Amino acid sequence: MSTKWLFYLALVLIGAAWGLTFPITKFVVSSGHQPYGILVWAMAIAILVTGLITLLRGKKLIMPRQYFGLFFGVAMLGSVLSGYFSYTAARHLSAGVLAIIIALVPLFSMPIALVMGFEKPSFIRLLGLLFGAAAVAVLIAPAASLPNPQSVVFVLIAMLATFAYEAEGNFLEWFARRRATEMPDPFQILFGASVVSLGIVLPLALLTDQFIDPRQSWGKPEIGIVLIAVLSTAAYSGYIWLIAQTGPIFAAQVSYLVTGFGVFWSMLLLNETYSGWVWLSLALIISGLFLVQPRPRDTSA
Repeated sequence: MSTKWLFYLALVLIGAAWGLTFPITKFVVSSGHQPYGILVWAMAIAILVTGLITLLRGKKLIMPRQYFGLFFGVAMLGSVLSGYFSYTAARHLSAGVLAIIIALVPLFSMPIALVMGFEKPSFIRLLGLLFGAAAVAVLIAPAASLPNPQSVVFVLIAMLATFAYEAEGNFLEWFARRRATEMPDPFQILFGASVVSLGIVLPLALLTDQFIDPRQSWGKPEIGIVLIAVLSTAAYSGYIWLIAQTGPIFAAQVSYLVTGFGVFWSMLLLNETYSGWVWLSLALIISGLFLVQPRPRDTSA
């Protein structure tokens, strides 16, 4: 019984940590920091954390060049593009609304999986997808749900971040299926992708004057960047551990908690308030997540 409650506690802590990144992100971008500058330090910290975890687990940091395509794909989809779009949208949307939009990842990944042949059509899961589409329509249609009509554009930009995350998951599935050799473990993949991401965003940050020099400024926003990287990497590490201990079905329930905690922390720390339309959108997404969650037969969830 004690072990069972340990897994539930881990699930809650992972959801709380990931959800906390939304209001911190809002605070950081509101201070004036730009996406590429944030990504530079987020990736640098991710390299340190995942590199240390990899070494402590007795694994190699240097991967054969045959995995460069894997690292590049994960870097572009899971860090560079998704990070740029989400940080851009966060400047103009409330943190809670951003958390709701990002929650669409499990819902909208299914169409991509269907096209690529990784999923079979399912009425229940297609119904979940319709719930997600309805949630977006509710979020952007009524004027009461967003600060101003121009915010609709940034909802769509945030959805581009969601699409990048979706594509990343299906890219990993595609890469794993086409390779005859063993895949690196998740921490090796995240380490390699973080190295590639840093190599991409550092020149972009310097060229666009978005680089954050820690020698010139070190205050709450900069501490926030560190917290985003540490919380995200710690939550991801916990998620991988939870999958290994309980399987993907139980671990997938963290999606509900990330969204719920994202809204909760935003209300608590930023004093955000939401219209009834936003709450309706959240309810629709939670319902959609329930319908598209991995089934027991989905061993590759």
